[in-house]
Amino acid sequence: MTTSARQTHSRAPQNPNSRSPGRLAAADAKRPLSSTMTGAEFLVKALEAHGVTHVFGIPGAKVDSVFTALLDSPIELVLCRHEQNAAFMAQAFGRLTGRIGVCLATSGPGVTNLVTGLATATTEGDPVLAIGGEVPLDDRFKQTHQSLDAISLMAPVTRFAQSALSIHDLPEVLGNAIRAAEQGRPGAAFLGLPKDVGLAEIDADPAAGWGQPTLQGPCHPRALSRAAELLQRLQRPLLLLGMQASAPPLSEALKAYVRRSGLSYCATFQGPGGWVAPGQYVGRVGLFRNQPADALLNAADGVICIGFDPVEYDPSLWNTAQRRVIVNVDVQAADQDRAFLPQVELIGDLQETLTALASLPSPTVASDFRQLQEASAAEVQATAAEGLSMGGAAPVHPLRLVHEISAVVTPETTLCLDVGSHYIWMNRYAQAERARQVLVSNGQQTLGVALPWAMAAGMVRPGSPVISVSGDGGFLFTATELETAVRMGSRFVHVIWNSHSYNMVEFQEQAHYGRVSGIQLGDYDVVKFAEAFGAKGYAIANADELGPVLREALQQPVPVLINVPVDYSENLRLMQEVHQQFIH
Repeated sequence: MTTSARQTHSRAPQNPNSRSPGRLAAADAKRPLSSTMTGAEFLVKALEAHGVTHVFGIPGAKVDSVFTALLDSPIELVLCRHEQNAAFMAQAFGRLTGRIGVCLATSGPGVTNLVTGLATATTEGDPVLAIGGEVPLDDRFKQTHQSLDAISLMAPVTRFAQSALSIHDLPEVLGNAIRAAEQGRPGAAFLGLPKDVGLAEIDADPAAGWGQPTLQGPCHPRALSRAAELLQRLQRPLLLLGMQASAPPLSEALKAYVRRSGLSYCATFQGPGGWVAPGQYVGRVGLFRNQPADALLNAADGVICIGFDPVEYDPSLWNTAQRRVIVNVDVQAADQDRAFLPQVELIGDLQETLTALASLPSPTVASDFRQLQEASAAEVQATAAEGLSMGGAAPVHPLRLVHEISAVVTPETTLCLDVGSHYIWMNRYAQAERARQVLVSNGQQTLGVALPWAMAAGMVRPGSPVISVSGDGGFLFTATELETAVRMGSRFVHVIWNSHSYNMVEFQEQAHYGRVSGIQLGDYDVVKFAEAFGAKGYAIANADELGPVLREALQQPVPVLINVPVDYSENLRLMQEVHQQFIH
């Protein structure tokens, strides 16, 4: 659905980073015949050697040496409109590829603007390398323009934050940053680059394996034996699949284990969907403890968590005062939590551990639990099917929107969801057909991610359809990147569920306090907004228009915005039987 940026330079305004043979030859002629290079050149070449294909960023004086080095690199520079969006795009690259997405910002406010994107990536297990410019070393402790203690700022939101305080430090800091971002449970890493370190000369091999991944084996044999003993005692076992279980390299091992086990499974909003084993899938859990799969969780005498992070679904909500077996399968031990104390943890490479698990005998499941599984799966399907019967004039019921969007989603489509009321409806009732088909922010619940994620998804999966969804509030958080999308030749369809409000906050305030505050938004013309950037816009006036407009939009050569007035009057259904202390 999205044409790569490199393929569209002839259609877009001239990209200053396009690399014609003539420009490359001229640049090579000026380069001294020496094995030494600047720190910035080393950095770029090391990223090339690691397989990086795109860098997202905004230039500035403290980091312009890296932008200049990118002129001579096959790495595609995506010039963004805001550093936060550059971090979001890098995050999507990391989630979809399993390798670092890279974002680049100048010192001071350029670095501070990265924080939200890096916090989101770290919370949600996506590998990102952020490179931030810094003032020269001699000015490090002076009150000068854009001086900032970036490492103290970045430490809480990354897995690694360090500055290269000399040119000799640069390779080691880079390698450790990449490893921290990609290994174990992935997340963001920050590399601070002082201006003079980027310009200094270094004699080092950028292809020496900086950041090279390490291999991890399966879980410890004694832990596997203990798990086998525990599982054989269970009569009502349930699998809970989390966000790391949805990593594409795990797909075959995960399917083999789940199907061989014959066990029912539910998933978090970022976990794998029904494609793993359709007959055993009972739906998603998260946010509010009122889904059909929650009935199974309540009845289970044992829960096997695979790639699950408690940030996805608070254990204190679904596992408080429960006396049952918890088996945790992950790449790292779980944080100690009184509501999440596994009896055994299978820690190791997830693919290898799943293969080992598949060799264990499966528990004998009680017939009443099988019946509850069937009822739960049927209830999810029945609710989703309601969307087909909901028609009429706008505003449109959420289930109708879910139905129409799902109808045009193919196995090749990537679906990027923002945060808002729509995110609850879509996560519960839209189905995925492969790993990482649906991208969602379920840890930080960050507004504005959908549009930049859609752009990045099109670059990772060129030629495949991309659909993104947001509310009218979240859309304007990052809508300036529509100019970047048009300039880069992106193609995607972005559907705005328009309630003229921050509705996810509204219905929870109503439930909690009986009144609402700070949620009402003004209106804007989505069609004119799209056209102002050279994109295409549609306005929906009737639910029956949705299907035809979506199909037409998917054929457009430019990004498309579709404005849909949405009827959220039934949103309190999303919270039935919810625990009040978990209303955020």
